Amino acid sequence: QVQLVESGGGSVQAGGSLRLSCAASGYTYSRSSMGWFRQVPGKEREGVAATASDGRTSYADSVKGRFTISQDKAKNTLYLQMNSLKPEDTAMYYCAAAGSNFVLRLLVAANYNYWGQGTQVTVSS
Repeated sequence: QVQLVESGGGSVQAGGSLRLSCAASGYTYSRSSMGWFRQVPGKEREGVAATASDGRTSYADSVKGRFTISQDKAKNTLYLQMNSLKPEDTAMYYCAAAGSNFVLRLLVAANYNYWGQGTQVTVSS
């Protein structure tokens, strides 16, 4: 059974930093594309950052230069370092895993089969 458990969300002032973690289990982590997505009420889920098993990474334009995705394959854990946070970064953040399928478009939510429960990030001005 695939499990993705996010942690690290919280409230921070604009300009601050947070690091999200996603602990994965139940599948071959090293072979799966992994991503971070976010969603605010009334809007579609948005791809923030993702990394593929072949080494590709992708970032949304809105977070380039501020967010960094990384992973510790020995711990089956995905991270999202978020710096210079802005109020518009406020959202529920989700970790996602594609599983065994190859993912070309890393920031498209429909390409991911497994999702965590989400962790809330709130940035105040």
